[in-house]
Amino acid sequence: MSIAAASDLKFALDDIVLAFERQHPDISVGVTYGASGMFFAQLLSRAPFDLFLSADVEYPRKLVEQGQAEKTTEFLYAIGHLVVWVPQSSPLDVDALGIRTVIDPAVRRVAIANPRHAPYGRAAEAALKSLKVYDAVQDRLVFGESVAQAAQFVSSAAADAGIIALSLALSPPLRDTGRFWRVPADAHPPLEQGGVILSWARDRAAAEEVRRFMTGAAGRAILERYGFTLER
Repeated sequence: MSIAAASDLKFALDDIVLAFERQHPDISVGVTYGASGMFFAQLLSRAPFDLFLSADVEYPRKLVEQGQAEKTTEFLYAIGHLVVWVPQSSPLDVDALGIRTVIDPAVRRVAIANPRHAPYGRAAEAALKSLKVYDAVQDRLVFGESVAQAAQFVSSAAADAGIIALSLALSPPLRDTGRFWRVPADAHPPLEQGGVILSWARDRAAAEEVRRFMTGAAGRAILERYGFTLER
């Protein structure tokens, strides 16, 4: 069965799929990662996926509203969190500076996901405005097509700092190579992340099994390891 998944999920979902396939050796799971909004556009044209895991709940709900999925298959799997991330080599004291890291004179470029189609980008933009640094940082922003690409920009030194998903900051590629400050949860609308089984799913039974596993004890334990909770 095939999953379209938000890029912030990559490492957590990779681990979930491995654990799921060990318990269900008869089910093979393929995952494609990207920006939720870009998947939404593809799914309106019935892209060949069984399950959609979005970085928000709005895109799955819109699919239900437009008859692309049944309401009974919609589910919440996590609430995401934002961080300001800098590489270990950065001279910036992100713990002390907090959100003001992004307006430090040493920072020329700040990476965020594109707010037009990435929920983490919209949340980052909202946080910058809420914390009253948006006007000062606006001209320094560079946009990744997804939050994973925004993280790649800053980890590869194409940007000096990034506002990215906590799940990526805790992932193997970044957790030992950078430092981060958690953006207060009340600085942006909650990143409620949900999924839905598509009405044209070729293997609906397998999609339901994945949903059950992901929201069960084993799946929740993996999600929480990457900072995905059900609390703000």
